Amino acid sequence: MNEQDPSTAGTEVASRHGHGTAVRLDEGHVVGDGGVPERFTNPGLPHHVPRMSDLSEEAAARAEKQVAALFTVSIVSTLLFVVFYFLIPIESTVFVPGIGMMGASHVALGTTLAFGLLGIGFGAVHWAKTLMPDEESVEERHPMRGSDESRARVVSVLKEGGESSQVLRRPLIKYTLGGALGLFAVPLLLQVGGSLGKLPQKSLSLTFWNGGPSGPGEEPTFRPLRLMKDPENEPIKAEDLTIGSVVHVLPEGLLELEHHVLEEKAKAAVLLIRLEEEKIQSQKEKDWGYQGIVAYSKICTHVGCPVGLYEQQTHHLLCPCHQSTFDVTQDCKVIFGPAKRALPQLKITVDDEGYLVSAQPFREAVGPSFWERG
Repeated sequence: MNEQDPSTAGTEVASRHGHGTAVRLDEGHVVGDGGVPERFTNPGLPHHVPRMSDLSEEAAARAEKQVAALFTVSIVSTLLFVVFYFLIPIESTVFVPGIGMMGASHVALGTTLAFGLLGIGFGAVHWAKTLMPDEESVEERHPMRGSDESRARVVSVLKEGGESSQVLRRPLIKYTLGGALGLFAVPLLLQVGGSLGKLPQKSLSLTFWNGGPSGPGEEPTFRPLRLMKDPENEPIKAEDLTIGSVVHVLPEGLLELEHHVLEEKAKAAVLLIRLEEEKIQSQKEKDWGYQGIVAYSKICTHVGCPVGLYEQQTHHLLCPCHQSTFDVTQDCKVIFGPAKRALPQLKITVDDEGYLVSAQPFREAVGPSFWERG
């Protein structure tokens, strides 16, 4: 194998094409007649066209005011967001052309948040196009690790870039940009700190099965509630269920609520399943059920997805979100998947008319775990 002379590295001998002149491959070239490479001149960078702000300090000052005005729009919009957040009731609605009725709070907060973002974005773009340097430059390739002199030069160039951006010369832009960016964090803090609601506390421990809705800070008084089919809202008798039946049920009276129906429904949803009594391996499960009928929370203990897939042959309940699997014959304990806790069981019995009713609420919190869980 012939070794290549380092002095000719990166070249290709044109004699292969019938020509005696070597042409470096890293130089610009095109293929001419007969396939012989021919050189052409590097066109270089396009000619720089000065902007009005480059030629006139008056035009630059006008651009500065325009940029500041856009940042001011963001500031005002953010302040209006805060005002509307506390001023507009969450229940109020407003008509939006082309859409219909919408929550007034959603419209106001969405509009002001949009203008807050647009003010910052348009201001930054206008600043870059009118005041920041727009000349193109080319730097030749160099080793990945530059010399100390090159590194020092980079730092110097960055400092020069900061100065050439005129942020120091244009205090109006500096202060309005700082105000726009600083205030824009306020809506995010409000949404995280306020709109997400209070800490869980007892919100997952107290469901409609505890006795119905309760006021703030009040403990509901337990009373038996009939199990109602969802969505028919009809009571169920034990003889209505055959072996292998699965029925989605809700507590009596929940669907008649005027407010927070979905919130209560999300916590109180229950799966009613009828098994052969001899297949149930847990005595507690038998005691909390009725003639092989058992009731379990439908809310997965992993992240709260609805558990709704029942395999009658294996007696397994499957969560479709992350495949957590629960064994109905063993207190719905987890046998596969990321869930760590069994599904809470609702104790049931029958009333004087033979309808299935709750005999005791869930004795533990439903849904996923949380830091305040006892």
